[in-house]
Amino acid sequence: MNVLIVYYSMYGHIHRMAEAVAEGVREVPGAEAVLRRVPETLSPDVLEKMGAVEPQKAFAHIPVATVDELASADAIIFGTPTRFGNMCGQMRQFLDATGGLWVKGSLVGKAAGVFTSSATQHGGQESTILTFHTFLLHQGMVIVGLPYAFAGQTRIDEITGGSPYGASTIAGGQGERLPSENDLAGARFQGRYVAQIAAKLNG
Repeated sequence: MNVLIVYYSMYGHIHRMAEAVAEGVREVPGAEAVLRRVPETLSPDVLEKMGAVEPQKAFAHIPVATVDELASADAIIFGTPTRFGNMCGQMRQFLDATGGLWVKGSLVGKAAGVFTSSATQHGGQESTILTFHTFLLHQGMVIVGLPYAFAGQTRIDEITGGSPYGASTIAGGQGERLPSENDLAGARFQGRYVAQIAAKLNG
C-alpha cells in the first residue's frame, strides 16, 4: 500500500513533520511511505532574500512531486505551511493542476489528511487545514483528521500544535522553534491513522 506524503517546506518545519508522518505510516504492516515536495514557484533570488536557500538544502534530496503520482497512490497526506490562514501558494498551484484527475475521478475514495505549521499559536492552522479539506472533498477523497485518541493534543503544560483537523507545529516568528516531541507524535499518529483507514478502504 502506497501512502504519498506531498508537502511544501520553506525552512524545514513541515519537512520534519513530513518525516514523522512517514514514520507513522511505516508502523502499519504493508504500508510504504513516499515523500514528495511540490514544485517551487519562487525565484532563487527571492528565496535568498527570505533566507530559505540554506535551510532547503537539508531536504533537496526529496524528489519533486508530479500530478500523476497522486493517482497511483492509495492514500495521500498533504503538508503545507500557513499563509494568512490558508495553504501556501506553491501547494495551491500544484493542486490547481489536478483538473485532469478530477475529470477522471482518479482520487475518489482515497484516504487523505493534512498537516500544517504557522509562526504563532493561533496563526491560522485550523483554517488552513479546513480550507484545504474543500479541495479534498471536490476530489471525492475521504478526509482523515487527528482524533482525540491522540491525547497529546489536549496537553496544556506546554505550547503545542495539533487539532482534530490534523497535526501541526508552531515555528516561531523567526522560525526558531523546531517541532516538539508532542508535535511529532501527533504527526506520527496521523500518518499511522491515515494508513490504517486506507488499508480498510482498500481491503
